[in-house]
Order: sequence, then structure tokens, then C-alpha cells
Amino acid sequence: PVVTGFLHLGGLRTALYNYIFAKNHQGTFILRVEDTDQNRVVPGAAEGIEDMLDWAGIPPDESPRRGGSFGPYQQSHRLDLYRRASDVLLERGAAYRCFCTPQRLQLLKKEALQSQQTPRYDNRCRHLTPTEVSEKLSQGLDWVVRFRLEKGVEPFRDLVYGWNKHEVADVEGDPVILKGDGFPTYHLANVVDDHYMGISHVLRGTEWLTSTSKHLLLYKAFGWDPPQFGHLPLLLNKDGGKLSKRQGDIFLERFARDGYLPEALLDIITNCGSGFAEKQMGRTLEELISQFEIGRITTHSALLDLEKLPEFNRIHLARHIENEGLRQKLIRELQLLVEHVYGDQQVDQEVLEKEYVERVLLLRKGHISLLKNLVSSDYSYLWVRPSVSREQLQTISGEVDEIGKLVLGLMTRQAAVLSVEELNKDLRSLQKQTKETKYSSVMKLLRLALSGQQHGPSVAEMMVTLGPKEVCGRIHKALSS
Repeated sequence: PVVTGFLHLGGLRTALYNYIFAKNHQGTFILRVEDTDQNRVVPGAAEGIEDMLDWAGIPPDESPRRGGSFGPYQQSHRLDLYRRASDVLLERGAAYRCFCTPQRLQLLKKEALQSQQTPRYDNRCRHLTPTEVSEKLSQGLDWVVRFRLEKGVEPFRDLVYGWNKHEVADVEGDPVILKGDGFPTYHLANVVDDHYMGISHVLRGTEWLTSTSKHLLLYKAFGWDPPQFGHLPLLLNKDGGKLSKRQGDIFLERFARDGYLPEALLDIITNCGSGFAEKQMGRTLEELISQFEIGRITTHSALLDLEKLPEFNRIHLARHIENEGLRQKLIRELQLLVEHVYGDQQVDQEVLEKEYVERVLLLRKGHISLLKNLVSSDYSYLWVRPSVSREQLQTISGEVDEIGKLVLGLMTRQAAVLSVEELNKDLRSLQKQTKETKYSSVMKLLRLALSGQQHGPSVAEMMVTLGPKEVCGRIHKALSS
């Protein structure tokens, strides 16, 4: 990737398809940092991209951080290699020095736009004689190296788009391959690096499809065999518009911060696209690797509906809760969340105990999309024990003691396993044992005693989530206060 910013969903999808393709074929997944445009490099972006790939669970096998046999993995550290490659092309007459000033190039662009044509270089310096070149060099004029585009490009077979060719010489001027500052452009750098790193397959965005013929001309000029290319269709909003980077809502850091699981992101960005025999929610990374077939990627843009992300996350969060090892991590995270959100409300240490927190997680599995849902106001009753007086309860019903005893008896009998359905039946029959309190009043009284609130989940659901021990403790406390 280029390091002009941080990793977003489009970049993650390109990395993921490379990763699952490599793993499917027992290959090596390489992260090579493209930082040749020094004006656009964002400090810390390269490290940020690698951090996010690690977070997403698709770490590169070779990278700037991990190293490898074909390093360095950062293009700004490979400048000597590009300079030597450019010298080879100059010697073979496949490239030439261009002395055109920025002012002349700007004028060419302006004239083309005025006559409603696509701006292109007019290849003026291509026709300089060796003597003229020597003369300009002796004058100390600035120069760049341009590659001679030849007509008659050969078609190539793209892994996604099939047979393709673009007569670049008909529509473009000769491209710059080595800039005045000694840095290469993408065209030269990626060809040289792919060759020297022994790259067999390149999966990249469809915006590079029209440049591939140009790159193949470079391979031919060097006398090298090119890798196989596969161009991935665009990832767009559900309405077909471009994913907006400006709002910052498609960067991975934001999803990690909001509590989304990486598995949910990998699942949704492959689910909205192609490459698999069937559409299916809830795929794990292992399933993505084993089920992926590059021949199944279609050329249609993938439409991403981020409103569905909470549902994808709900599925993967339930899996995490089911897994003993992953559940321990969630317990620690939830304990910290509770302390952070309710820390100033005298949270009783007992509700932070592992057993209690684990019980809450297991009971709410499948009901929550994000772990932080459990510290929303709907669930505050789990973490903050209510301070409700007997007098408050008596304003609802004069049979406070009778109802309290009936509930305590019910909890003692039900200590083994509580279910919402069974409890609802038991609460109905419990109300019938009172003399004059309506069912709605019994529910209102119990809701207040258990949560201190007048709204929220059903009373039966609250009792199940709190568990018999906690329910009895809260009823005793309310009756004796």
C-alpha cells in the first residue's frame, strides 16, 4: 500500500484477498510499503497499517517490521536498485532523459484542457540526439527519466477481468519512471520490486488495470517474466457511491475503537463482494481461506452496507463468548468498561467478580451486537445496585412483604436453572397468590426493587440475568431499608 494515510476498509479488503489467496496456495503474504511520493507520506502511517493488519488477524509473513529474505520492504530504502534499473533502460534505449521544465509541462496541460483534450506529454525529449543530451547535462539542467511507450502491446490474461490490453502509447505520453529527486514512480518501483522479490501473483485495485499494459512493456524492456495480475473491483457504498474517507468512518482505527471485532469486518467485506461459491454470514478466517476461489471474483463493484455491520458483529461476538479462551478476554474488557462507565456510582465490587461478569456474558450471548451494549443505560441495573426504600415500594402495593417472600421462595425453588419463559409463568401464578395487587403492579414493584428504574428489559429477563443470589440480595435489601 501507499502510506498517504491510515488503513481503511478498501485497503483492508485488498490485503485480505491477497492474504487468503496466499494462504489457500501455501504461499507468502508480503507487505511492501510504497513511499516513493515523499510529499504525500504521512508520518506513522506505515506502522499504523501494519498494526491494523495485526489487529485484523491477517499479519504479513514479510514486511518492514518483520523483515524477510527480500528486504528492505520500504521503497525509500531501495533507491539504488531503481537507479541501476533505470540506467539499464537508458543504455538499452528503452528510456531517455527528459529536460522539460515544470513550466513547459504546465503549459502543455493548460493547452490540452483548453482544447478539451486529455493532457499528455508530447514526447519532445524522446527525439534528442546523444550530443544534445550531453550538452544539456553539461549545462547542469534538471532531468527526469521517461520510459518509451511502444505500440503493439500484447494482451494479458487478468485473473479477474480475463483477456485485456490497453494501447497506452495511443492515449498517453511517455511516463516518468525516475524523478529528479532520485525517487522512482510507482510504475518503475513496483516492476523492479516484484521481479527482485520473486512475486508470483499481484492482487490490486481495478484502478491499476489500465496501467498493467504499461507495466508489461517495462517487464519486456528488462527481459523479465511478469507475475500474474488480478484486479479487484471497487468497494463502494450500498448506493454505489465512493466510500468516504473524509468522514473518517471507514478507517480501521474507528471500528477497533468502537468495539467491532476484526472477524466481523473481514466477514462483511467479503460477504458484499465475490470469490466464494455462495453468500454466507458468519464465515471465520479459516473458512474464508478454504472456500476462496479467485475465479469466482466477478467484475461487478462490491456494495458495502455498513448498517449490517452490527448484525455481523453479533454473530462473531457470540462465537467469542462461546470460546473459553476468548471469553476470558471479554470478561476483562467488560470489567474495565463497567469501571469506566459506572466508576463514580459506587459499583459494588461483587458485580465485578469474574463469575458474575461471565454469567452476564453467557446469558446475553446473541442478544448484544457490541460488548459496550452491556454498559448502556438499559443494562445499568446489572452494575449499580439500586437504593430503593420500602416506602417507595409501598406506594405501588401494600403487600410488599408478601410479594417479597413469594419471590424469595420462588428463587430458592428455581435456584438450578432460570429461563425467561418459566419465570413469566411463575410470576403470573405468584400474582394470583396476592390478595389485591394487580399483575402490572407486581411487575412495577419488582422492576423498581431490582433495578431502581421504571423502564428497561422485562422483569423475567432481569431476574434471569441477575441470577437467584443477586435477586434475593436486592429484594432483602429493599425490604429492610
